[in-house]
Amino acid sequence: MSNSNSRGLDSRIWLACFLVIAVVGGFADSARAQSPELAMRDFSSGQIKKGVRSIGFGGDGATWGNYGLVWQDANTAVLDYGNTHYTNGNDFNFQAVGATSPSLWHDLAIYAIAMQQGTNDVKFLAKAQGLGPTAVPMVGKGNDEAVFVKVAMPLAYGLSAGVLLSHETSQFNATSAGGQPVKWETDWRPSGGFGLAWQPDKAWLFGFRALYNNDFERRIDSSGVAEGMAQTTEYRLGGSYQPWKGGLIDIGATRIEKWNAIAGTHTVSYNPNLGFEQKVFDNLILRVGLDETSPTAGLTYKFSPFKLDIAYVHDMAKARVGDLFGITSDSILATLTFDFAKEAASPSSKYAATGGVEQPAAKVLR
Repeated sequence: MSNSNSRGLDSRIWLACFLVIAVVGGFADSARAQSPELAMRDFSSGQIKKGVRSIGFGGDGATWGNYGLVWQDANTAVLDYGNTHYTNGNDFNFQAVGATSPSLWHDLAIYAIAMQQGTNDVKFLAKAQGLGPTAVPMVGKGNDEAVFVKVAMPLAYGLSAGVLLSHETSQFNATSAGGQPVKWETDWRPSGGFGLAWQPDKAWLFGFRALYNNDFERRIDSSGVAEGMAQTTEYRLGGSYQPWKGGLIDIGATRIEKWNAIAGTHTVSYNPNLGFEQKVFDNLILRVGLDETSPTAGLTYKFSPFKLDIAYVHDMAKARVGDLFGITSDSILATLTFDFAKEAASPSSKYAATGGVEQPAAKVLR
């Protein structure tokens, strides 16, 4: 096929992708958690599962945040930090530390990360059976603790696959304006997900990611104890294209379905993920994007053996938490990565097949 025909085909493919995303955006709706201890996760664990680089240009967990590409990060350790600040003073922050094993059998790698999230005195409106039928003003603090394990490996013909195992518990203690205490807490139930990525050549990357969160939720107030399951199912589909050297265009879509037994709700939403990334210098990459309804920006700065990723998000997770904690927020997330591997002379090292450029699964896989 000639270069002109190839470019024409690429253009038609991306035009079709944009039309699909436009339709998805047209049907976008909110799938919002009804409880503060679940909603606060969208500022922490919901982000580190994608990764800060992915967040910076649209949060497409199907491509650059795909679980199936974890094997690319063998022999690394990470420190994560994130802060979400609302204009009304509400503040959420998290810290995390993780590491990826050396390459094991057939380049399989195992990644584990532990995370802790806390808040200041958060002001919000919420319902509780003992406080009447409408939402009332409350003030309280929440915390979330989680451990995530990802296992991934390359398969064949540009395909990679990975799985996620998660253990996460949350709680939120609040007091109404009338002095009545309300406590929300969760017990762990089996949760996880999987990802598939396919890179037919160095220019294209396609991916699918599924996530299943299950929690047994408990709300304790003056009327007694209410209990029930809170479940979230999330599907992501996306594609990434390198139109020129150092540039990346990313397009994806996310479907979220939530059930909450205590609140008696069931919601479904569809939202787009759009992003653009450009390598400016050998050690500096800039990016911008749209994560569902939230504008994003970010950068990567490399100073061997470290790599620093920073992302900014305006109104993070607005499509998911709505105005529960406030109307306007700004978030900063950062990941410091340390590559503790020695320089590999073999072309099977994680960057050798791409000439030192970060591209997933670019080599011909076993």
